[in-house]
Amino acid sequence: MPNTITFKPKQVTKRILSNLPTRAYDVVVNRFGITNDGERKTLEAIGKKYGITRERVRQIENSALSLIRKSDSFKSEKAVFDELKKLMHTMGAIVSEHDFLNHLSKDKITQNNIHLFMTLSDEFTKHKEDANFKTRWSVDANISEKIHSSLKNLFENLTDNELISEGELVVRFMDEVKDLAEQYKNEEIVKRWLLISKNLNKNPLGEWGKSNSSSIKARGVKDYAFLMMRKHGSPMHFREVAKAVASTFDKKCHTATCHNELIKDPRFVLVGRGIYALSEWGYKSGVVRDVINELLKKNGPMTKDDIVDQVMKERYLKKNTILVNLQNTKYFKKNKTGLYTAC
Repeated sequence: MPNTITFKPKQVTKRILSNLPTRAYDVVVNRFGITNDGERKTLEAIGKKYGITRERVRQIENSALSLIRKSDSFKSEKAVFDELKKLMHTMGAIVSEHDFLNHLSKDKITQNNIHLFMTLSDEFTKHKEDANFKTRWSVDANISEKIHSSLKNLFENLTDNELISEGELVVRFMDEVKDLAEQYKNEEIVKRWLLISKNLNKNPLGEWGKSNSSSIKARGVKDYAFLMMRKHGSPMHFREVAKAVASTFDKKCHTATCHNELIKDPRFVLVGRGIYALSEWGYKSGVVRDVINELLKKNGPMTKDDIVDQVMKERYLKKNTILVNLQNTKYFKKNKTGLYTAC
């Protein structure tokens, strides 16, 4: 267990539960998973054992916790709760339950003991999981409110498919919480705060964005291909893409499957023989004559050399392929000044 606490949780639990009646003791240790298997039992499971209703189990649990809080043995452990509170402050004053418990110990039963301590102490506030946030605990109401609102602002200011580096996200978050005390304004704490959000997440390449974006929650070959090409930064042959996906993400990626996925997805544009680019880079779909036609519509009559130069920026082609398309009088013609126009 990491050397982050000076007390022994199991021994503390033994002392503060020592005066409970047998059934109340049994309910508490099973509800909090302070048993050999470390499993937190449901009200229903405990009710079946004793032949009582779920509600009756809840009443016994609440009564037992109340008895513990009033006991001298609980009050004598004040140093334990002060130590946990100080620890939570050092981690940002509001921390996801999983992150906090995992930081203190990898042992499930030890984690369950600490969870019991936080439940018993008035120093800690539990925030249940909701649509925006994971289960988290706090020891400062003002900081808690500020972090919740800042995480929501951070999410709302991201576009749906925007991807940013972790460093950039930390900078943005630092700006959101600039009025907090200096002790909380460091990168490690900010990263812990980010873990509270259910709406923000990072993809396998470490880029952050909205959790529901396909660029974050990659589900198939085309999503992994998009991430790979975006990282590469320039057009790639589908064989290169398949190889890169397999090696980077350790995913099986057959070249034929990759080609089929890319050609169907509007995020990708075929810009040469088997070569794909991303639509967001400004490449347009269509055959070569469509690209030429689009250029002429946009710029008006153009010289042969200008057309070749512009098309070469849109497509990975041989010059002769462009010239052959320009000779098709069904689609293009020269005007009196020798410039090409669309028919």
